[in-house]
Parts: sequence; C-alpha cells; structure tokens
Amino acid sequence: MPVIWVHAVSVGEVLAVAGLVEELQRRLPQYRIFISTTTDTGQALARKRFGEASVFYFPMDFAFAIRPYLKALRPKLVVIAETEFWPNFLRLAHGRGARVAVVNARISDRSWPSYRRFRGLLRKVLTNVDLFLAQTEEDAARLRDIGASAERVRVAGNLKFDIPAPAASEIVERVQRVIAESGAGPVLVCGSTVDGEEPLLLKAFENLLVRHPRAVMILAPRHPERFPAVAALLEQLSIRFWRRSVWNGAELSGGVLLLDTIGELAALYAVADVAFVGGSLVPRGGHNIIEPAQYGVATVVGNHTENFRDIVSLFQSRDAVRVVGPAELPLVLMELLANDGERMALGRRAAETMRSQLGATERTAAALQELLARL
Repeated sequence: MPVIWVHAVSVGEVLAVAGLVEELQRRLPQYRIFISTTTDTGQALARKRFGEASVFYFPMDFAFAIRPYLKALRPKLVVIAETEFWPNFLRLAHGRGARVAVVNARISDRSWPSYRRFRGLLRKVLTNVDLFLAQTEEDAARLRDIGASAERVRVAGNLKFDIPAPAASEIVERVQRVIAESGAGPVLVCGSTVDGEEPLLLKAFENLLVRHPRAVMILAPRHPERFPAVAALLEQLSIRFWRRSVWNGAELSGGVLLLDTIGELAALYAVADVAFVGGSLVPRGGHNIIEPAQYGVATVVGNHTENFRDIVSLFQSRDAVRVVGPAELPLVLMELLANDGERMALGRRAAETMRSQLGATERTAAALQELLARL
C-alpha cells in the first residue's frame, strides 16, 4: 500500500492537520497515512486522534537517522505542516522520489529576518520542496523572498480556521449548571496566560467585582508547571479560588476557577461572556484567538500578537477583536460587560469572520491530490 507521511511538530500543528488527514483518507483510500511529531504533547494527541500504529516521533535530521524511516515507509508524498525546513530530511525524501509539500506555510515576523539572512543557503534547501501552500499572500511573498520558486508557491488559507469547535464536555456542562443555579456571572475566561499576565488580569478582575460582585473568572495558565505559582498568587491577593482538579461543584460567584488541567480550555470558552487570550500583554507573541471566536465570544488580546499577526489583523479589520495595552485592559473589560449590545456584536462579527475563512482543508487536499497525480 503506498504511503503518505505527514509531519506535524506539536499540538497546534496536529490539530491543524487532523481535518486534512481525514480529507486525504477520503480522497485517497488506497494510501496509508502515517503521522510524525516532534514534541511529547503532539505525540500524545496524534496517537489519540490517529491511532498508535500510525504515529511516531520524527527522526533527528541526520542522514543515518532518516534513511531507515524512508526505507521502511517509502512515502510517495511527504507533507510538512507550517515551516519545518530540515535540510537532510528534505534532500533525502526528495532524492528517493517522494513529492514534498509544505502546507499551512507561514513565515513569522520573528523568523523572517533570520531566514532572509541565510536565504542563499535556504534557496538550495527549498528546491527539494515541490509545493508550498501558504496561509496568506504575505506568507507566500515571504516564501518567494527567501528562495522558494514562485511557480511552486500558492495560497490555500489557514487550516486552523477549519478546526471544529470541541464537543460539549462534562466540565462545560457542570460549570454552566453551577453558574445558572447560583445566578453567578458575568464570566471572564482568561486562557493561555503567561508569567507577568496574571497579576494584571486579577487586578482587572478585582475592579470588575466592584460592579459585578457575582462575576466569575476561569483562569488557564499556558504552562502546567506554573499552576502552583498562580495558585500562590491568588492566595496572596486573597481572591477566592478553586483548583479545577479538586473542584467539587462549589458555587463560583465572585471567585476564580483555576484550570490546572490540560485539554479543557478550548471547550470552556463556550461559557464566556468575554474571553482574554494570553501571551499578548507581555512580549510573548500571543496565542490563537480562533477558539473563542468559534463560539461567537467577544475576545480581547494584548498588543503583542506577532505569532498570530495575520489572524489578529484579519479580525481587527472586521472589528471582531479588541486589542489593548495593560493600562487599557480593565476599562475595556468593564465597558464590554456593561454594554450587552456592543459585546454581542463583537462576538457575532468574530463568528462571521471565522465562517468567511473556511475551506483551506479542501483546497489543500485538492492541491496535494493534484501533486500526487504527477507521479
């Protein structure tokens, strides 16, 4: 059975290509699809999504490590998510006759200067890629600028817009029930927060409690190793809080539910009146605003969103997100919660923006099918 090898570095890339893998399986049932990842978290998710027999760790970029995988799999098509330009892997895969495609390709603001500096070397590496499917026109232009052949670069859109919203889970139903029965609210969900953001968000929450004494914050730090430090901060500030891992369904009014678990944040955006997406009040590049937008939730981010510049710019152009600095944050949250019409309109525009971007999965699968047909 011929093979397609899909490489997705970590959780974000695995989620992005999941729909693509399903679409390729539908279009090309005669092919066996294998998925590789680099990180442990990506590996765990991929095994859960695609089955352990189809998932493995990506080898180190040394010829002696790569050759056994290529010999065993003999892939007809290699699909790489986003921008993983491993020189030896690309050269050896292409040399064995595989078609090579980079999908959901993007060149971030942070990486572009480095790529440009070494474009003389990169140009040779990129000749081993048969097709680049970029997220945006700007990404396509940057790929051409660093050495990709213009005739091999196309724009297919961002696969992440096609990721379906998580199915309703037990925790979502439980939180909704507790909030409804106790008359708590409004609910502020602060997701993927990083060091330096929680003090700003909790100060804003304390201000909110003056006007909304039954308000609830769901706080989800990005990195599990920071859960104890954030709990200690909540204790230090004398804010009522419950750890999700030991929460027994107690009333949440006027307090914080600290989400010290993995994999539940995306679904919990559904309970938010307003969402804040972290990594953006401090210079960390931001995180994905698509998850709350899927639910039509009014979304706020800080002004450090370089890692998601295209998505944030698109939403900004349609007045579908609020971008604020640390000083503005409390006032913007207060205004959105005080004005139901404005808040709901912001969320509605976010959902409409999401719908307008659908279709990248189908376009990408069609382009890959066409590439295979050239063999």
